[in-house]
Amino acid sequence: MNEALPDVPEVRVVGLPQLTSGFDLVERLDLPMHLKVHGPLEPMGGEQLAQLSERINLKGRGGAGFPFHKKLRSVAEAAIRRGVRPVVVVNGSEDEPACRKDTVMINRAPHLILDGALLVAEALGARTLVIGVTRESTQRSMEAALSERGLTNRRNATIRARVQRNPVRMVTGAAASLVRSIDGGPAIPPGRKTSASQNGVGGAPTLLSNAETFAQLAIAARIGAERYGNTGLYDEPGTVMLTVSGAVARPMVIEAPTGVPLRYILQLAGAPPVPQGVLTGGYHGKWLDSATVNEAVVSRNSLDAVGGALGAGAILPISMNTCPLGESLRVAQWLAEESAGQCGPCYLGLPAAARGMEDILNGGGPAALEALKQVANAVKRRGACSHPDGSAMFLESTIKAFTDDLAAHVLGNGCGRPVEGVLPLFEGGQQPTGIPGGQPEEEQGPSRQKIYVDWTLCRGHGLCADILPEVFQLGADGFPTVAQAQVPRYAEAKALRAVRRCPALALRLEEDTRGAAPRQNLPAVREGGGGGRRALGRGR
Repeated sequence: MNEALPDVPEVRVVGLPQLTSGFDLVERLDLPMHLKVHGPLEPMGGEQLAQLSERINLKGRGGAGFPFHKKLRSVAEAAIRRGVRPVVVVNGSEDEPACRKDTVMINRAPHLILDGALLVAEALGARTLVIGVTRESTQRSMEAALSERGLTNRRNATIRARVQRNPVRMVTGAAASLVRSIDGGPAIPPGRKTSASQNGVGGAPTLLSNAETFAQLAIAARIGAERYGNTGLYDEPGTVMLTVSGAVARPMVIEAPTGVPLRYILQLAGAPPVPQGVLTGGYHGKWLDSATVNEAVVSRNSLDAVGGALGAGAILPISMNTCPLGESLRVAQWLAEESAGQCGPCYLGLPAAARGMEDILNGGGPAALEALKQVANAVKRRGACSHPDGSAMFLESTIKAFTDDLAAHVLGNGCGRPVEGVLPLFEGGQQPTGIPGGQPEEEQGPSRQKIYVDWTLCRGHGLCADILPEVFQLGADGFPTVAQAQVPRYAEAKALRAVRRCPALALRLEEDTRGAAPRQNLPAVREGGGGGRRALGRGR
């Protein structure tokens, strides 16, 4: 079982360094060394900065890839329209176990990130700068960098700057989570879709972007769009920061120009010559099979074209000696653990999806595969943040990339290979402690509960699929796709809640007590006696 990656793994460079300039000289570039390596940075106007970002096609490097120039103009327009000063936020909350490129940058080149952030703050007229981090090492490095520049959070400061430390959680890195924590709330999504550009920290328009994005902007502002465009691809110039781990001899962070073949990046880290597959973009990313890996080059468009994803720059190969579905199950269980526990698609759907993957591995057959597909589809585009969407994308990519192994598990006795645990997962070696794979004994085994849909009453409200995604998914018409289904024992309480909360009173729950004593912990209807039948929820 692989241990968690260190905060600052080995760093390598393909070609000439840009973001990693000076890494061969010192472990951390303090302000004097930073200025020796990169030189001073002249301020730029807002529109000038937007045009520069547009010319170099700068997109967010945190995973979503939103064009930076659009975000910059949106914040500026909102601030002018409302007559308020905007806020600038650097998102250094790198909480995916397979990602370390932002952590490396904050630990080793914090002033390059601050250059970009302060450049944006001055262009927008912002007077508040917040850097979000989750690790002790990044907090120390960034607080030291602020001190080296004489930046404080005092009320009379020209620009108030501080570091916001949050817990290490997958959902902490969501923009809405970071904004909420800066405002004094918990570091979880607020439960509704929000736009930081319009209504961010303290209600003010907020330019929030990834740490690497600000560093890339600082490089481009120094050398200009033309020189910046001399590196990498024409339509995606510059370099990218990648974290390579998984089945490799040396986990590392690599700065490489766009357009470098993916197979070369894998060779640098000592990956297998013919990997069974490569997970691109991290645990919200997509798998590439072994044949496709040789076609891919490192760029957002290229990886998208072959079915992969650049995402947050995580690259994870696995060897031919491990079960890819078993590796993916470990990730699916961890993703379910990382839910904020606020909305059904995440809190209920992701554990159900992990159990679905486990059912496939345990010989559940075609029915288990179909159930997994339905659950993964049901959670998409319905959460308060991107966590369920990214997790569903990962699961769908898994069953698409490893068709031979999937067939062996679904139609046969499995692939016969062990699970090596090569994908880094749990911080400090901790195992997941929540629902998937860890139900108490009383919640295991077959259930005697069945849930039924009364089609004469159902109006397609869809609440049943939110509460009980293990059983109900909605079809294209918005109605449940099943009329009756066995309820897993661990979901019996949720099934009762679905019955009681159905707005149309269209659900009923029945218990078959033949051959066993009826269970007392869950009200239900007994089969076999007409006088003993009543629909739960009716008349409530």
